[in-house]
Formats: sequence, C-alpha cells, structure tokens
Amino acid sequence: MAENGGRRDLSRPPTPEPLPHPVTDNHCHLDIGDGDGEVGVAEALAAATAVGVHRIVQVGCDLPGARWAVQAAERHPELVAAVALHPNEAPRLAATGELDAALAEIEELAGRDVVRAVGETGLDYFRTGPEGRGVQEESFREHIGIAKRLGKTLTIHDRDAHEDVLRIVLDEGAPEHWVMHCFSGDADFARRCLDAGAHLSFAGTVTFKNAAPLREALAITPVDRMLVETDAPFLTPHPFRGRPNAPYLVPLTVRVMSDVAGVDLAELCRAIEANTTRVYGNW
Repeated sequence: MAENGGRRDLSRPPTPEPLPHPVTDNHCHLDIGDGDGEVGVAEALAAATAVGVHRIVQVGCDLPGARWAVQAAERHPELVAAVALHPNEAPRLAATGELDAALAEIEELAGRDVVRAVGETGLDYFRTGPEGRGVQEESFREHIGIAKRLGKTLTIHDRDAHEDVLRIVLDEGAPEHWVMHCFSGDADFARRCLDAGAHLSFAGTVTFKNAAPLREALAITPVDRMLVETDAPFLTPHPFRGRPNAPYLVPLTVRVMSDVAGVDLAELCRAIEANTTRVYGNW
C-alpha cells in the first residue's frame, strides 16, 4: 500500500500499456466510489477503451446497486449487468423481514435483456458469522434457482467458504454457465471447480506477492476457462495495491496471467474475450 505522509495514497495509478487485443472486465462496481454518476461512467469507459478493455459487466450487490446496474447498462452499450443480493446482504434483509421481497425484485430485474448474470451471490464467512450462515445458504440456493429459471450465468462470491460453496452448487445443480468471481482458492480447489464446469475469474489478487497458491491455481486452469476482472474499485493490482482500482488497470492483471500461464499475451487476450462472449453472450 502506497503511503504519503502516513496517509493512504488515493491517487489513480498511471495508465498501463494497452493490450494487443480487446478484453472485457467481467466484474466491476462502477457505482462505488468516484465512478458514480454518468460523467464518472463515461470517463471510466473512455479510460478502459484506450487500453483495450472495451466492455464491462457491471455488478449490483443490493437492490439499489442492482437497479443502478440495469439503468447503466441500458444507457451504455459497453455495459451489461449482473444483479443479486450479496451474501452479506441476505442476513440483514432477513432480520427486517425483507428478504423474500428483495429476492422477487432481483428475479424481475434479472429477466431484463441487459442482465446477463445473477450475482454476485454465494457465501461469505469472513464478514458474516455462524449465526448468519443459514440465511446466506438459503439466499444462495434461491439465486441459483433464479439463474436456472431465467437461463442466466451464475456469478459466485466465495470468501473463506470454499467447501460449502461447491457443496451447494453440486447439490442444486449449476446453470449452463457459472463463474467463480475473484477466484481465491488453491490448485486443488481450482481443479474441483473446473471439473464441475466453472469458469475461473482472476482479479488483481493474482498479482499480489503473497498469492503464490492463487498463481498455482491459475497455472493449472485451461485458457478456455479463464476470465479477468477488476472487482473495482477494490483489489488494485500490484504494484499499486491499496490505491483505487478501475477497469483501465485490467492490463496489469492480464500480463501477470500471461506470464504465469505461459501463454502469449495476444493469444491469452483472444481466449479471455472468447470465454467472456461464451459466458455472457454478445453485446
């Protein structure tokens, strides 16, 4: 994390060298931070396009965010949307008796043409303790059902919950396409997810110095199952960890992926783009 006078450096990292072939940031939160508003979205899209990141999947994690994602995708042809209740949102809504109504609205939003995925849903054992895990599982299962009913891709959030995430997916049966967002497991877990049909999406975390097990997972992932994301404004790639993330920084992650996978950069970009289109469709 960069520091300036003991304070966190919140300046934007410099623009990286453009990629040799366009790719898509398949998981981003433009509504969080200074991407909020139409001017911010237009600026984020222009900066991303300039380095070869020509499309973005905008992800809404609660009802306001899901509505925003749909509206943004309807206004900007470079965007499609994913909508869901984040696993940490589910216990909060259950406590106020609003979970069923919220899930119903997510299903209505997910039926829109600009919505290509139901997510991010899943389990988070880092921020939610044992008392909320039953509700998280209930919500996760409901989201899997929505994705299957509507024929949408399923986008999974998995934090400190690998075994239970995979257990529930296998128990419910996944839709045709499902993505492990910001994959965080080791090579063994990667193999089991791949065997079950997942695409693995790698974020800036794969560039972190302490992420050797994650790079080992990337190394055994076939190129036709790889996706790339920012999860912006979070998880800024090395060497700018701790500073604001944005789609224009995807090239930093893709270059590390190319090195770790031993795949030519242009070839990897073309593969990632083909995978993205297969998972989310054309736009």
